[in-house]
Amino acid sequence: MEDFTTRLIQAMQQKQMTQSELCEKTGISRSTMSQYCSGSFRPRDSKLRRIAKVLGVKEAWLMGYDSEDEQELSLEDYPNLRPVRLKRFPLLGEIACGEPIFAQEDRESFIMADADIHADFCLLARGDSMIGARIYDGDAVFIRSQPMVDNGEIAAVIIDDEATLKRVYYDRKHARLQLVAENPAYSPLVYVGEELEYVRILGKAVGFMSLL
Repeated sequence: MEDFTTRLIQAMQQKQMTQSELCEKTGISRSTMSQYCSGSFRPRDSKLRRIAKVLGVKEAWLMGYDSEDEQELSLEDYPNLRPVRLKRFPLLGEIACGEPIFAQEDRESFIMADADIHADFCLLARGDSMIGARIYDGDAVFIRSQPMVDNGEIAAVIIDDEATLKRVYYDRKHARLQLVAENPAYSPLVYVGEELEYVRILGKAVGFMSLL
């Protein structure tokens, strides 16, 4: 039996409907809908009925049940679309797009996204320092775990116990690390010599997704 979150996102994709549009049509708040789409909890009967009606599916199907009289979604009428396989990505708190923030971890949460994203976990971006890379406040950023990235790649970096998302440039000859924002309002963060002992790369950013 597929779960509610998988079928909710599947139905939204076939209807080509965003979370914001679904909120507007159902009268459900964005924060609550985001919890549904992330799998944190399921809607009660009244909200389930509203969601099912707007998406044009049956409530039982939306909750993950299959039966002979349940009509599943089909892409036959949409030959230009490909089916999207979904996967759960652990959500490990927030990461700063600006000044580093305290690293948070919440292993009970996850985000449903395209299974073709080759990532190990995701983080929620906070701030505006990466807007030049089209990563906005509140976006989910997907991270592939690795201890080093190539120069110029965007990475999740831990500084002491604080986390940030930046482009990484490392000069091995001079043991100099620069973490560069995608917003000219922010100066690069520079670490040299023994300071590097307090910096650790969590992994490479391989994708992002707006949750609004």
